[in-house]
Amino acid sequence: MRHCYFSLGSNVGDRSSHLSTGIEIVRGSDLYRISQVYETEPVGGVVQDDFWNLVLEIETDASALDLLARAREAEAACGRTREVHWGPRTLDVDVLLVGDETSENPDVLVPHPRMYERAFVLIPLHELAPHLVSEELMNSFRERVVPLGTLEMLR
Repeated sequence: MRHCYFSLGSNVGDRSSHLSTGIEIVRGSDLYRISQVYETEPVGGVVQDDFWNLVLEIETDASALDLLARAREAEAACGRTREVHWGPRTLDVDVLLVGDETSENPDVLVPHPRMYERAFVLIPLHELAPHLVSEELMNSFRERVVPLGTLEMLR
């Protein structure tokens, strides 16, 4: 078994419901933990509402491709469309880390190539696995990332 991490975000519709659905589908029957929910500004320049983001950790033997399939299934269940690059989304799920595994498969690059550039990923990741994110990196962010509390509190 290895620890695998996902970033989940939503800024369209019932964000709490979309995140909950995403967690249930991605975790399957695996043991899991989730970070707090954080409100964050969108990245990429498209004008849109703020996101709710969290990180999900699971313990699994599933492959990176299997985990990607779970992520896509969760997005589809929430009605995710891909019309505007970095545009609004009901649910966005990214595979961040799959234990110590690396993947250069263009469908699922592991570790996620932009995770270390994104406060909305690293702050909740640090909450669950502080050994994966240096204090120096944690102190370098300028983006607005506001803790909202647990997902259960926001329902």
